Amino acid sequence: MKYVGLDSQIRRNNFNSVLLLIAFPVLLLGMGYALLYFTRGEHQEDPNQLFLQIIPVVLAAVGIWFLIAWAGHAAFIRMATGSKPLDRIENKRVYNLVENLCISQGMTMPKVYIIEDDSLNAFASGISKRSYSVSLSRGIINKLDDEELEAVIAHELTHIKNKDVRLLIISIIFVGIFAFLAELAFRSLRFAGSGKKKSDGKGSGGIILIAIVITAIFYFLSILLRFGISRRREYLADAGAADMTKRPYALANALRKISNDPLIEAVESRDVAQLFIDNPKPSTHRSASWDNLFATHPPVEKRIELLEQFV
Repeated sequence: MKYVGLDSQIRRNNFNSVLLLIAFPVLLLGMGYALLYFTRGEHQEDPNQLFLQIIPVVLAAVGIWFLIAWAGHAAFIRMATGSKPLDRIENKRVYNLVENLCISQGMTMPKVYIIEDDSLNAFASGISKRSYSVSLSRGIINKLDDEELEAVIAHELTHIKNKDVRLLIISIIFVGIFAFLAELAFRSLRFAGSGKKKSDGKGSGGIILIAIVITAIFYFLSILLRFGISRRREYLADAGAADMTKRPYALANALRKISNDPLIEAVESRDVAQLFIDNPKPSTHRSASWDNLFATHPPVEKRIELLEQFV
């Protein structure tokens, strides 16, 4: 894999962040127009006119959702992962590793959190210097040696330095909108049943079913946008960690240990799971090809293979 320079990756992530800020409202507007068009009745107003009327409403709703999620993302992620502040006095080893790496890179030190789970995993999050954080499981702290733990921390700091975490959080916020709408449509169908017949002969259940199909299509498109940024960033963070520590073998060894026990019990959301160094949720599909198609993380074996090329 060709190594991408830090400045190039930061510019790319900044561009992708802007692209996502534009793409998701456009997808929502497209979904709104499709709903108006396919659920219209014979005597209803022209869907084009209705669409023009809902544009400011949709954009305002997206803006409000985004601002609330942006302001509360840190608390949401801590709640979704079970992470808590790591006591500095009792964990000098971890803080020394984080501080030394940050000093060597000229970075502001992020907050350090711990997940009380004996499995091995870690993630970075945040959208600015005030909210950047690195979270480590109890298992990864206790079961990795200093070089391996330093390599994992360097991997997460690279995500922060590359602004990967900001890009991912933006994608999580907007994919959440489509997930919410899909859930709302599904619940409406359940309670509507066959529904009362409208004057044009369509049942409310049929209209809601159309809404579910349209919502599902646009939800799938939003997930594809997210997948386009998730896998590559792990390779780049691995390369960044290898460059930061000058010990690529240490991260390769750490990934081997992590891959044997990465599951974090507190993590329920697959959107949050993509923040981790390895997928913390068990697979729900028996088919490996299906998992690979929708995986947010590249195969650990491939990542180790690439790291060993640096040695």
